[in-house]
Amino acid sequence: MDKQTEFVLRTIEERDIRFIRLWFTDVLGTLKSVAIAPAELEGAFEEGIGFDGSAIEGFARVHESDMLAKPDPSTFQVLPWRGDTNSVARMFCDIHMPDGSNSYADPRFVLKRALSKAADLGFTFYTHPEIEFFLFKELPPSGVAPEPIDSVGYFDHSPSGKGHDFRRSAITMLEAMGISVEFSHHEGAPGQQEIDLRYADALTTADNIMTFRTVVKEVALQQGLYASFMPKPFTQYPGSGMHTHMSLFEGDKNAFYEPGAAFQLSKVGKAFVAGILHHAPEITAVLNQWVNSYKRLAGGGEAPAHVCWGHNNRSALIRVPMYKPGKGNSSRIEIRSLDSATNPYLAFAVLLSAGLKGIENDYPLPAEAEDNVWSLTDIERTALGIRPLPTSLSSAISAMEESELVAETLGEHVFDFFLRNKRAEWDEYRKQVTPLELAKHLPIL
Repeated sequence: MDKQTEFVLRTIEERDIRFIRLWFTDVLGTLKSVAIAPAELEGAFEEGIGFDGSAIEGFARVHESDMLAKPDPSTFQVLPWRGDTNSVARMFCDIHMPDGSNSYADPRFVLKRALSKAADLGFTFYTHPEIEFFLFKELPPSGVAPEPIDSVGYFDHSPSGKGHDFRRSAITMLEAMGISVEFSHHEGAPGQQEIDLRYADALTTADNIMTFRTVVKEVALQQGLYASFMPKPFTQYPGSGMHTHMSLFEGDKNAFYEPGAAFQLSKVGKAFVAGILHHAPEITAVLNQWVNSYKRLAGGGEAPAHVCWGHNNRSALIRVPMYKPGKGNSSRIEIRSLDSATNPYLAFAVLLSAGLKGIENDYPLPAEAEDNVWSLTDIERTALGIRPLPTSLSSAISAMEESELVAETLGEHVFDFFLRNKRAEWDEYRKQVTPLELAKHLPIL
């Protein structure tokens, strides 16, 4: 038994923890959970807990349904919102087949495969997400517009205090679970919040994002509110993104940093950016997986809709932040298309794979976009070689279907299921008659 496993078992006994929740996600990024008693945990570490994989989105067909959830002791944390009596802890799981092999359908394993490939090249992948979401007074009935908790904007200090009281409670709970928070503030739309997590390796960050979404919803419920990570709940206001800073390290050295280079960005960093730009259309369906995601990307402002990069250009798909003298290890790039409703395991996997492909094939970095890309005409963007991102889930799926890179990264099973599921979502959506159509066409047609 390793030291981490021993620590978990000892902590459970010392703190009188009565339930252990085993967490994992389905292909769409929905959190799944099963609770076990402490007496069952040692067996779970050794053999896993069996479950019916055919009942989980994208996991298995009925005739191959048996699967095992094996907890990762390094992810052990007590759930602070469950109280100090009859305490509850959680661990993330890796999903295995009955023969002990890793499940081809486990999004966490998809990311681990991509990270292993990076490690073979000598790289460790670090990420830092800025997570936006909305706080509403309640979850409204179907068809009724949600009501934000306030009417203030970017960085505003709301007199009512609901937003910053909420953020304080959420951050306190996150830090109690070992998740470090860097910044928090009110975002641009009414009721919209942002909390930024501190840099960590990509697997830890993905686990932290799944925990973050749970914590935010739990704190909202405690305060009589409703939190949503829906990318674009309002037509007239900006949507919720998850701008993510990324870098590769070789040991303790930031592989993106080169003193004296333009923007202090190394050849490796430039090739990584070029890789993401080259493959951007085909990975978009994974980064922005919902029908509603494309309402945000079409909304202008700081949501990118075109394939380009820029130095401190917040209309670009990829931004290279300003270099801070003496802080070479903070060199990084920022991807701005991601929304906070993505599956973080799959998103980080395809971003890493695209960047590594740029490094392996030495893709050239296109010219920097210096202008506000939204202010340019289509002709001007075409002249500059700036391609559009997919404008709908349908076009994103079409681009993904042709992608060898995404198929290889996700694996055949996840790739096929994801495409089938998203095609079904698009088919359901395109059949709907919207309020806009009724308002515009019913009176005149």
